[in-house]
Amino acid sequence: MKLIKLIESKKARIGIIGMGYVGLPLSRVFSRENFRVTGFDVDQKKIKSLNQGKSYIKHIPSQTIREMKKKHGFSATLDFKKLKQMDVIIICVPTPLTSMKEPDLSFIEKTAKTISANLRKGQLIVLESTTYPGTTTEVVQPILEKSKLKNGRDFFLAFSPEREDPGNPHFSTEKIPKVVGGTDAKSGQAARKLYEQVVTEVILVSSTEAAEATKLLENIYRSINIALVNELKMLFDRMGINVWEVINAASTKPFGFHPFYPGPGLGGHCIPIDPFYLSWKARQYDMPTRFIELAGEINTYMPYYVLHKITEALNTHKKTLKGAKILIMGVAYKKDVDDMRESPAIRIIELLQEKGARISYHDPYVAKFPEFREHRIRLKSKPLNAALMKQHDCVVIITDHGCFDYDWIVKQAKIVVDTRNATKDVTQNRRKIILA
Repeated sequence: MKLIKLIESKKARIGIIGMGYVGLPLSRVFSRENFRVTGFDVDQKKIKSLNQGKSYIKHIPSQTIREMKKKHGFSATLDFKKLKQMDVIIICVPTPLTSMKEPDLSFIEKTAKTISANLRKGQLIVLESTTYPGTTTEVVQPILEKSKLKNGRDFFLAFSPEREDPGNPHFSTEKIPKVVGGTDAKSGQAARKLYEQVVTEVILVSSTEAAEATKLLENIYRSINIALVNELKMLFDRMGINVWEVINAASTKPFGFHPFYPGPGLGGHCIPIDPFYLSWKARQYDMPTRFIELAGEINTYMPYYVLHKITEALNTHKKTLKGAKILIMGVAYKKDVDDMRESPAIRIIELLQEKGARISYHDPYVAKFPEFREHRIRLKSKPLNAALMKQHDCVVIITDHGCFDYDWIVKQAKIVVDTRNATKDVTQNRRKIILA
């Protein structure tokens, strides 16, 4: 196959649509392996930044972008007509939920229509966006074939779920095994050959549906287990038992147990969203997904539990929630990243504001709240100092960034509500700490 020869010789032109937390790291690994990569996005600010050699993602330094440009010819563009020049097109666009928690495939559909208008013979199209089983063949393929080109004959189509873990120093994109499924044998072989050039291991499964389901299983597994420890946290709190101590003790068992940790709610693009994609699809087969839906209920409730614990904490100081000054420590969805997608801090801040609390926040990675489709929080990160701490009635740790000095935070604060057990090593002033 001509395409495979182009891939093996690294002469294949790679086009990646979506320059976010998935597409940009993927561009990096292909560029590093001497492929010519073009990044596509509709966000003019991102394109301008990349072409100036500047990164907007914390764990990808600007120096890396400059090297990609200078050494490997990386470029970014708003001009989707250039898709015709690509030999491989990889789709890394968002797959959010609607307000009714149903799949929103509008980004995939728009992207597929754009590709279809610029499709030519011999191209490989790979969807990486997480979605329900059947999306590649039921949604993407028919749109592409409106070009009058035939899948498996004129072009090739596959699915390979993204497996990014922003900020994880142990598992960068190239070190994470890649699952691949083709719509037909030739498509699967081409996609496998593509990813074999840039990652440590490629696992070829029998179909795109199997590959789509693999990603959902990974995140449903995490969602259900996190829901379990969140429920136990609330139960053990009533019983006067420290759930963190219990988890640490259970973790000493060398078999049959894997620790999961509670928190203020789920964050990131995957775990809060992906399970609902499968539960929605399951309804088409008259199959209830009770574990998935129950886990979703518990995890969705956690910001309300945090609200309750903050209210309790203020009550111990004879303060009401209405009018209270509350400082949020960390608003990213997990520690040491600048990623705000689906962060539990968003809902917690909204709930606090609805109750009349006055909110400030400090996060060294998030200078100001980004714009969201469904949220309007207009806050900027405050410089952290003793004066700021003393101005607030309560400090709430939502994200346990490694750069935070928790001894100092507890010493300076009037009261601390800790949702991450970040203060576990603080020995002084523990009477100020309430675990939530």
